[in-house]
This record gives sequence, C-alpha cells and structure tokens, in this order.
Amino acid sequence: MTAFECVEPALSEALAKRGYSALTPVQQAMLAPELKEADTLVSAQTGSGKTVAFGMAIAPTLLGGGARFIHTTVPQALVVAPTRELALQVKSELEWLYEMTGASFASCVGGMDIRDERRVLNRGAHIVVGTPGRLRDHIERGSFDTTGLKVVVLDEADEMLDLGFRDDLEYILDAAPKDRRTLMFSATVPKSIATLAKRYQRNAVRVATTSEQTQHLDIEYRALTVAPNDRENAIVNVLRYFEAKNALVFCATRAAVTHMTSRFNNRGFSVVALSGELSQNERTHALQSMRDGRARVCVATDVAARGIDLPNLELVIHADIPKTRENLLHRSGRTGRAGRKGICALIVPHNWRVRTERLLRSANIDASWAKPPSAKDIMALDRDRLLSDPSLTEPLSEIEKTFAQEILARHNPEQIAAAFARKHFGAQAAPEELVDATPSERSQKQRNDFKGGVWFSLSVGRKQNAEPRWLLPMLCRAGHITKRDIGAIRIQPTESFVELAPKCVEQFLDALGPSAMMEKTISVTRLKNAPVVLRGAQKNNFDIPRSKKKSDMTDMPRARDDSKPKGKFLQKPDEKSEAKKPWDKTAKKPKGKKRYKSNFSKTGPKDSRPNQPGSAPMKKSKPKKF
Repeated sequence: MTAFECVEPALSEALAKRGYSALTPVQQAMLAPELKEADTLVSAQTGSGKTVAFGMAIAPTLLGGGARFIHTTVPQALVVAPTRELALQVKSELEWLYEMTGASFASCVGGMDIRDERRVLNRGAHIVVGTPGRLRDHIERGSFDTTGLKVVVLDEADEMLDLGFRDDLEYILDAAPKDRRTLMFSATVPKSIATLAKRYQRNAVRVATTSEQTQHLDIEYRALTVAPNDRENAIVNVLRYFEAKNALVFCATRAAVTHMTSRFNNRGFSVVALSGELSQNERTHALQSMRDGRARVCVATDVAARGIDLPNLELVIHADIPKTRENLLHRSGRTGRAGRKGICALIVPHNWRVRTERLLRSANIDASWAKPPSAKDIMALDRDRLLSDPSLTEPLSEIEKTFAQEILARHNPEQIAAAFARKHFGAQAAPEELVDATPSERSQKQRNDFKGGVWFSLSVGRKQNAEPRWLLPMLCRAGHITKRDIGAIRIQPTESFVELAPKCVEQFLDALGPSAMMEKTISVTRLKNAPVVLRGAQKNNFDIPRSKKKSDMTDMPRARDDSKPKGKFLQKPDEKSEAKKPWDKTAKKPKGKKRYKSNFSKTGPKDSRPNQPGSAPMKKSKPKKF
C-alpha cells in the first residue's frame, strides 16, 4: 500500500476496494507535495487516468484534513467537461472515489431536465460536474451559487475551446471566487490554453506526463488500403476478423453514422449509434448497452472521441480518416487505456494514402500497412476459433452426458458435427469479397486485356458535342456490353473511334442488328486497322497512351493547314516588296474618314478658351425639349 501513502485515507480505501494496485504516471505526479495547494496546468495523454488524478489532487483542499464532508448549502468543487457523456462519466468516477467521504454530487449537462438539476443544487451538493453551456445557464438563473467554490477543474480544456466554449468558460471562471484553486487538464497545450491559464491561474505549475514519442504504446496501428467503393465491406471484414468484445467505428458525419448503423444492423451485428442528433437519454442508453454487452459495435461521430471510457473496447476503426492529428490521437485513445491492449485500424482508400501517411507522421505513429482481411482469411480463422473453443474440452455434466448419448444414438457423429458447425457459423455475418487490386495493378490489367482490340467508328464527333461520359453508357446499353469491354475512346471533329475487347465484338454486332445504328441516328462501322488520329484532336481523347512520342506521330496528317499565310504582323515582310511596313511613319495614311479630334487642348477644354480676335462669338446651344 506504499503507492497510496500520499492519498487521503478515505480515497485510499476506495482505490483498494476498486482493485488499484499501482498509480499511473499522471496520478503519481498530481500527488507531489509541492502541488498540494497549487494551481496546475497538466498535459497527459488520453486514457491515462486523469479523472482519478484530479480527484485525488483536490481532496486535501475539499476535506481540509477531515475524513468526511459536512453538509453544505453551496458547492465546494466544480468540474467542467466538454461533452455530456464525458461529464456523466467523470461524475460516475468521482462517486466511487469519494464513496467513503459522504460527498454529494450534482450534474448539470445539456439535454437533461433543468428542474431536476435545480432541485439537487438547492438540496446541497459538494461537487458539481457539468458542461459549460448548462453551468452558465444555472449561474445566470441564480440556481448555482459559486461563492463557496474552493476548486475549479477544467477537463479536456483544449476541446472546450475548439468547440467554441471560450465565452462560457470565462463567464464561469469570472463568477468563481478569486482565491480558488484552478486545475486545467488538456491533451495538448496550444497558445489558446496557455493564454487562458495565464489569465485565470495563479503561478500555475506545469505538469507534463507524456511525450510525443511514447504516446499510445498499448495501441497497435494498422493502415488498411482499400478501393474507395469497398470501404464498408472492408470494415465488415475487420469486425469479423478481430471479433472484439467492443468495437468503435468513427465516421465524419451524422448521415454516415446513420447509414453505416443500418448497414451493420442488416448484416447481423449488434450495433448502436452515437451522434449529436440523438437525445441525451438515447446516447446514455447506447453507451450502457456497450458496457453491459448488449451491443458489440458502436458507430459514432467525434462526439465519442473525447473521454469516453468503455472497459472492453478492443478495436477502433477509422471509417473516415480524421482531418487533424489531435482527432486521430483522441479517437484512437478510446482503446489501449489503463494498461489494456488495443488495435486501431485506419480504412485508407487508395487516393488517400499520401495524406494518411502525412497525418501519421505528424502524430509520430508508426502504422503497419496492409490489405484488409479477405473472406478466405476470415473463414480460416473462424475454423481455428471453433476447433480451439474451450467448450469442446470442458468436462460434461451428467445431464449433458445423457443428452449427448441420446443424440449419438439417433444421428451419426459426422452429421452432428456438421449441424454444430452450421449452427455456429450461421449466427455470424458472412465476410465480404473485396476488390484486391491497387490502381496500378488495375490499369496494367486493362492494358493486357486490349491487346489486339477491334476498332469501330461512330458517326458523331466533337461538332455534335460528343463526350466519353455519354458515349460510354450508350455503347454499353446499345451493345449489351460492360465498361470493362471498352478500351480507348478517341473523339474527332466529325466522328469518334472506339476500341472494344475482341471477346465482345460478336455480341456487340449482334445487339446492334443489321442496321448497325445506335440511338437511331448514330451509325457504327467496323474498321480493319487502328485509326489515324489527328494531332490537334487529341486534346479531348480518352485513355490515350502517354508513352507515345512526337517522333512516332510524324506520319499523321496535321490538323492545321500550313499553306495558308499567317497573321499580317507575325509574317516577316519581304525587303524587295514595295509595300510599306506597318510601323513606318512615312507610309501614306489610308484614305477614309478623318480621325476624331479631341475637344481638349493643353490649356483645357476648347470651349472654355476666350474667343480669338476677329472670330464670331460662341453661340449658346438651346436645351432640347423632350
């Protein structure tokens, strides 16, 4: 029990009852003698036991040397958290930690009945836990008296500033007594947090218990590359492969959460959703169903990325790659907490690989790159799990033995084993077949397919606004072929050339019929050889090989007629020509209308000058009538 020497006796007893044998680094740091009555600014990684840490740190200030709290009419401690879930979780943690002290608690969070919260505050609560908006509401209504506060704790302070709670936090801190203790806990300490600490803390002690190099050592990161349209199938396979007790799937939007929850529910997974559009009651039930085992998969937005603690969470899946390193670390930090191991899988579409590598480097995370588990891998693992199931080696009771003998008397062992396997595997979601090809592999396969392709001419070209995006579906629809059967499409001014795979040519011609027409106006002609494409027309071609050099195209006709003279001023004039150069000032001016003379001179408008001697006076023009 030497690890708890500096802990208050009542809290030490609660820790022992909870099964604590050792303290985490942040918990040990907060028990340092020099921090007993000091303001602190603490940075610690998520899942490091910060709630218990500040619970132990504020106990001497609240108890004042006593063993139990005495009745109070005003709160003595306030803990502010960014989200409703985190606030309720912090309250639950502090309740068992202060169980032996007789402390009373109150929660003030959005989405709950404010009248019930007001009644609890009026009865008297020693420690209040809440979210910034609801706490400010209580203070403004006069139901929360802050004059007795001895300690204020800001949990996940950086997240509260990111969510736009700066004004609410400043209002709450300004309403609290000036001689209070202020403890700030944050995963990172950006400039905004440092500014807030400098303004509202007194000689704060900086406590850092984590380093960028040793973050999340208990988490195994895996980056799984997939085709963009195979993302959901890959997530299904990842869930089936690991068979985690609890899994958390992060999406970027609420709509994605709704869609993916429905998809997983249809596949037979016990799944719940967690997003900001749900009521507080629905969100609480979702988390509770994960904790008690009624649900195994939770699909959530970043509302669950901060502070949510699920004891059996073994797998975190990033269905959408997070935009910042902070979101990546906080999402991933839901697993691998308090010494437990966890797996974090990033579903990376091929076109997101470079950005994901940059994100992992910025977070100092070394992830192993691989492909998602295939259906074959999952089926092989399912068999191994079944063969090693402990129930196959456990001793039988008398009732089980009698029933087993009855089954063997009616059916042969092979039939019984097959029925057992069908029953076992029938309750599981079937794995998905994935597109097992990278973009480079897929393009190489297309080039091999079109060796010896057959070319066709279509009587529509650029002058008729022909484009590959509407030619492609028209060819598939009229010729009863797929887009994989179509190779290069090269559009010319009055016609277009299309390359088809040799295996589908007969099917294509049969579908067109004797008329060889598409859309009633476009005629199709089979070419004997590959067409010669005009150089000027290649800018709108589709799927033109990039390896073709200019030297290979010298035999192609030019789209521009070079026999016509070029522009007048770009052509070099002939020295023997009698025509004057256009820039020659001595050249005679062409006859025609006289140039317009301006009505202004160096001394001003001509009309404003005095009349010259001998000239008639200027006449004033009469205004026109309309």
